[in-house]
Amino acid sequence: KFIKIAKTAESSAKMATALDKLEAISLKKLEYSVYKYSSFSSTYVPTNIQENKIADQSSRWSSETNNPPQYLILKLSKPAIVKSITFGKYEKTHVCNLKKFKVFGGLEEENMVELLDTGLRNDNIEETFAIKHTVGGRSFPCNFIKIMPLQSWGPSFNFSIWYVELSGTDEWNLIQPAIEWFNGHRVREAVRLCLKHFRQMNYIEAYEALQRETNVQLEDPLLTNLHKTLVEDGDYETVEMFMENSASNGFLKPYISKQEYHAEWRPLQSEQIQPGMRGGHQMCIDPQNETIYLLGGWDGNQDLSDLWSYHVPSKRWHLISRDTEAEGGPSARSCHKMCLDPERRQIFTLGRYLDTQYRTPENLKSDFYLYDIETNNWTQITEDTSMMGGPQLIFDHQMCMDVALRTIYVFGGRVLTPNTGVSEERTGCIPSLVGTSEPVFSGLFSYHVPTNTWKNLCSDTEPGTPELKSRVGHSMLFHPVRIFVLYNLIQVFSCYLVTNNRQN
Repeated sequence: KFIKIAKTAESSAKMATALDKLEAISLKKLEYSVYKYSSFSSTYVPTNIQENKIADQSSRWSSETNNPPQYLILKLSKPAIVKSITFGKYEKTHVCNLKKFKVFGGLEEENMVELLDTGLRNDNIEETFAIKHTVGGRSFPCNFIKIMPLQSWGPSFNFSIWYVELSGTDEWNLIQPAIEWFNGHRVREAVRLCLKHFRQMNYIEAYEALQRETNVQLEDPLLTNLHKTLVEDGDYETVEMFMENSASNGFLKPYISKQEYHAEWRPLQSEQIQPGMRGGHQMCIDPQNETIYLLGGWDGNQDLSDLWSYHVPSKRWHLISRDTEAEGGPSARSCHKMCLDPERRQIFTLGRYLDTQYRTPENLKSDFYLYDIETNNWTQITEDTSMMGGPQLIFDHQMCMDVALRTIYVFGGRVLTPNTGVSEERTGCIPSLVGTSEPVFSGLFSYHVPTNTWKNLCSDTEPGTPELKSRVGHSMLFHPVRIFVLYNLIQVFSCYLVTNNRQN
């Protein structure tokens, strides 16, 4: 009889057309009665949940205790596909409202599946929840609905449910094939559990006989082959190839998409000459030639003026210049910024940090340099960008480039001011601001390379400009038409629209 039902269940899959009509059927309120309950206190009887009296504090079911398990079992007037459950509430917040609860359902009282795991807000607004009503891609009917409270909003208070309404469909032309399919589904699952047990216990003859008689597959054939390769043959290399192919073919995508990403760092060792330890240096990458460029930095004693390149495929460093200043380039510096034009293979660098004792008017000029990678030549674009409408001498700012329009954007950073006699402690790229005079921050500037012109797009000091506050310690990226700014110290994420000078 067991095998006969299994075979019959296979044919019931043809009823999919009738079941698909369920989605087009409008839901209706389903009639039910209270079939069983764990307990109740005083006059707060379970049948109270069938009436929605929001102003009546006594119109509710309240458990006698909050010790688990507490539950209500509702029996539908006839089998139905239940798609949602609604909880009514008292007109005021109440400590006995359900903060956490679960809902189960099934054709039999002893055999239910979990349909919902959630909680109610502690307010006076009724809430409706969609509940699980499909299994194996098909809708399944219920005779019984079980509500199991887990936690109330008030610690140590009993559970209360004020009103429950079930919605779905009980049209027999839909319910009958659903019942037949679900019964067949349960039989198939029972057969699969037997097959799994037989294979685990190595009862091969019983496994093959049951599979042959029922025509039920334990799993996808790929998994069966994997089990044979791993468990029976012990061929680990083939298993590794199988997993790699499965990942590349997208078979594992649903699982992989749910995994958290973890950074995996590894040192890039080089036996050749390489840069020494430093901080406040800057790097940029030429994506077409897979080459990283490093300029300057601070070694703990002094600023550096060396320029390096790192070829990613060969993992080799190359010292381009020990002293860029001696070759017509920028002086030793740290806390500056660089950006690269990959089409013309040009590097632009702007800004630097100066210790307080060196902040004389002569030194507080914002020099701006260009490095041509092809010719290995430096060009000073300007001695002081502030004299051309650009930023003053700044550090810890950000630079990015619109390569198509050949426009560089510079945002934020602290403006270096003449020495006021107040010392600063250098702790990295962002010096300590404790004990210093009020810091001044730079705004948003654009530089058009072909015309050698600067434009002040946004400044804290200018009225009528967007509220894109100047800052330090931020990150900035350019995407066509938009500049994205993230300031992690205060968790502010901004989007600046270049076309209309507007912040989002």
